[in-house]
Amino acid sequence: DKCLPDTTSVSFLENEIDRMDKILPQLKNFILPGGLLAASYSHVARCVCRRAERAVLRLNESEKIAPLVYRFLNRLADYLFTLSRMIMFEHDIEELKWTI
Repeated sequence: DKCLPDTTSVSFLENEIDRMDKILPQLKNFILPGGLLAASYSHVARCVCRRAERAVLRLNESEKIAPLVYRFLNRLADYLFTLSRMIMFEHDIEELKWTI
């Protein structure tokens, strides 16, 4: 079906995450959403994606959902998180770290 993700889409997201992770400093704290507007939008999109991921899991209780859909949504949310970090990094703006 044209609406369903395929393995190529998932691989693309995974490769992009890996590419950005090689550039970004290692994550040692939780990151709070914020900073540049583009980074904030990426965090909002990530939250919406996680919400969709949870909704698909609930839907799977009554309708059979292809496992690739979960994987795609999970990787997309991870990509959006990494993208927000990359945006901040490229603009030389320190990420907002959550510390106790």
